[in-house]
Amino acid sequence: MRPGGCRTVLLEPSERRTAQELVRDTLRRGILTGEISGGTRLVQAELAQQMQVSTTPVREALRSLSAEGLVRLDAHRGAVVRRLNQEELQDIYELRCILEPEALRRALPRITAQQLDEAAVIETRMQEERDPARWSDLNRQFHRVFIDAAGSARLTQMLEILQDSFAGYIVASIVQDDHRRDRANDQHQTLLQAMRDGDGERAAEIMLEHMRVTMAHIAKLEA
Repeated sequence: MRPGGCRTVLLEPSERRTAQELVRDTLRRGILTGEISGGTRLVQAELAQQMQVSTTPVREALRSLSAEGLVRLDAHRGAVVRRLNQEELQDIYELRCILEPEALRRALPRITAQQLDEAAVIETRMQEERDPARWSDLNRQFHRVFIDAAGSARLTQMLEILQDSFAGYIVASIVQDDHRRDRANDQHQTLLQAMRDGDGERAAEIMLEHMRVTMAHIAKLEA
């Protein structure tokens, strides 16, 4: 999706979610998978028409996404998908370098065999997945297994926000360089083995290198 453009978004049917939740979740997924790119305008009236809802749930959904840092509410342009500048990207990277290794260290004595098996299943699916958006979604799920195992709701919340801010850029980096996905898959496999071996420091080192490579690709993309 070209930044600054508008797009058609299909609303997924559900009996258990409100209209506001449906709109929010549909837009969030589009942003996190890179389908709706940074700089895209989200016009309330157009979204309401496309999703066959009133403007009220759309407005509330956009406010919710703004609170998550995914959308910027502009008095003149309306809602715009946030596009991070180089300084913001660097800040997120540095925070993740502090928090993610710590999450792995905390997870190590708590993680269960079932959680490790879950991560292995996701990792196998990532090896087979060639669609960048679906791969990015699996990538978030893989990292989330270890974050959840750390047993800290506050840490989980902070890392979710940081990872979500990066998600669209990861998709773009894979589209630009398909080998990037293969290298990331190899690092995920090595990380999982370190966690199975109970080697927290090795896992933390792998995570730091994984993030360093990811940031280098994103920086090249934004240059």
